[in-house]
This record gives sequence, C-alpha cells and structure tokens, in this order.
Amino acid sequence: MADPFKVRVSGPLLACAHGVARQMLWAGYSPRTVRDYLYVLARLSRWLDDEGLATGQLTAEVVQRFLLARRNAGNRRWCTVRSMQPMLAVLRDMRVIPVVEQPSPASAVEAVLVAYRRYLMVERRLAAASVITRVGVARRFLPWLAVDDELRFDQLTPAAVSGFVLDQSRLYRPASMKVLTVALRCLVRFLFLTGVIDRDLSAAVPAVAHRAARLPQGVDDATLAALLNSCERSTAVGLRDHAILTLLIRLGLRAGEVAALRLDDVDWRTGEVVIRGKGNRLDRLPLPHDVGAVLVEYLRHRPRSTCRALFLRACGPHGPMTARSVTMVPRTASARAGLTVIGAHRLRHSAATGMLRSGAPLPEIAQALRHHAEASTARYAAVDRAALDTVARAWPGDRR
Repeated sequence: MADPFKVRVSGPLLACAHGVARQMLWAGYSPRTVRDYLYVLARLSRWLDDEGLATGQLTAEVVQRFLLARRNAGNRRWCTVRSMQPMLAVLRDMRVIPVVEQPSPASAVEAVLVAYRRYLMVERRLAAASVITRVGVARRFLPWLAVDDELRFDQLTPAAVSGFVLDQSRLYRPASMKVLTVALRCLVRFLFLTGVIDRDLSAAVPAVAHRAARLPQGVDDATLAALLNSCERSTAVGLRDHAILTLLIRLGLRAGEVAALRLDDVDWRTGEVVIRGKGNRLDRLPLPHDVGAVLVEYLRHRPRSTCRALFLRACGPHGPMTARSVTMVPRTASARAGLTVIGAHRLRHSAATGMLRSGAPLPEIAQALRHHAEASTARYAAVDRAALDTVARAWPGDRR
C-alpha cells in the first residue's frame, strides 16, 4: 500500500510535509494520490532550497518558474498550476505560503462584471445560483458593446437590446429565453442605477411569448421501485444515491435543495429537516421515519470529511455535491434499471401526483412543495382525471 509518510522531503517544506499528507488524506484523497503529491512537494522543496528561497516567497510567479524548470528538464507530469492546485491550496490553508491575491480586472467587461456581481450579492441578496446565471448573461451581452476592448455604452440603445435578444433566441428554447430576458432587464437596470447609462432600458427587453405549461408527468410506483432497487447498497456511493432518490421521491425536493442540505439541517429529536429553497427561503418539513432510516444508513458509511454538507462527492476531495451532480443521480439510476431517462424534477412531480391520488387537498400539496403561487400547484389538478370526471358537464346532445 502506498504510504505518503515515507516520502523523503528536504528543504524549506520539510516541516509541513506530514501536515500536508494528513490534510489531503482527511479530505478524501487516496494514499497513492497523496504520495504522488508528496513527491512533487519534495521536488518543489529541493528547488526552493537550490534557489535560496523561503516558503514565504512561494508566490504565483515563483510557482510558474518552478513549473517552467520542470518543463525545461523534460518532465511531462506536474507541469501546470492546475495539476498542483490541490497541494498549493493545502499549503495556503496551513499558512505556509502566501495567499493568492485577487487579480484586478483584466478588461473593461470584467470590471463591470465585478461591480455587477457585488451588486447582486450585496444589494439584491440573490442566491448564488441566481448570481451565476445573471452574471453569465451579462458576460454574453457586454461584448456586444465593446469596441477595441472598450465598452461603448453610448451604443446601448433599445435596438441593440432587442437585437441581442433576437440573436440569442436562435440558440435557446423559450424557457431559457425567459431566464435570459429577466437577467438582461436586471443588468440594464443596474447600469441605469449606477449612472452608466442615462435612461432605464429595461422596458426595451422583449417579452417571450407565453406557452401553456405541459401537464406534470409523474412516475408509476413500479418505476420508482426500480430506481431505488438499482442502487448498490453494499457500497457508500450506492447508499448515498439511494438516500438522494428517497428524498427526491418522498419529499419532492428540488435537486438544488438536496445539494444544499447540511448535517445540522436534520433535527433527529423533532423528526424535521430544514430545506433551503428558492430565494434563500428556509422551511421545516417533517421527516418520515423510513426516510430518516435511509439517511442514517447512509451517514454510517459517509466518507470522513470536515465538510458539513450532507451529501459528498464520491471521489476525493470529499466536498459537497452540486445541484448538477444531484440531477445525475436519477438519470444514472434510470440507465442502470434499463428505463428511459428520468430527471430529478419529474420525481418532484411524482411526489405531488402521489399526494393528489391519496386525497390530499391542493393547499396541503402546495405547502409540501413550498410553492409561492397557487397557480404552480393548481396545474396538478388537471392530472387527476378521475376527480375531473366528477365535475365535467356532459357535452350537449351526448347520451350517457
């Protein structure tokens, strides 16, 4: 078995070598991977000693010099900053080497994006996912106003705004275009509020044509059972995926809400769980006994980590799962079970339609799904055809 503590290190980084190994092992890296990083650490330490440099002088520029020396020596591995980033991050956390300073914006577009991101986070207090989406739209729009690397806001006219929306409509579906237009209105309002432009052009952003929402498509009980049974519960990953699927199916959580769960959110005494929903909204939901039992089974085999997220990545470092990785769990499970692809949100629909079939009223379903608007829940009524048949009037002339 690879033992990173047997790697011989000399030079300025000798004192912190074992500390780096312990932290990387605790983060979930395999012993073999940590041993490889220690080999690189040993070479970096010897190079610093040869150059007469101390650990406090190991800046980003010095790291680039070390990597250049490795490439010039004919090395092909560990020759990029990205490959060394995990080890350098541990050294910075241990305060062995200087913390990287945030670089100043490299262009006029980046300068505006930095100010816009701060506005969204501090003044608007938007959720992180919303900030990422809106800054991404701004990153696509602002280059339309750039001339020779300078932003020409005098060219920001209603025609330019509508022209950008028309161009993007050729690339995205209506649902995505609605997100884009909302983000674009937010951007032009920001430019107006900060005095960059002299009039509010939010009204110049075209509205996306409304399309009637499709009926929610649930999943039958046999298919749900097949998804759960596809998880290999003899492994830590299988137990994790089984727990995620259980939360999606039984509680109707969104993928982002599952990813946002933390260990402290589960109140085992009261049998409740705190859900971080849209708009940073916090809700407490009852935790059914069988769902809690599934979580306990997963937690007993959860990888060791200082991360307080409930669900962790399978590979080291064991950091929190993202909403995107949670959405892949039911997709992968449906492939294992030989089913057509089933997304995480469809399981949310299944939870709602299941409650409706069991006789739960719409206000109770809205409370369980944490809907802000009644219309979001009302569309589930169209799924219950048996109930609709009792109130549907006979067609004139129809004999029944």
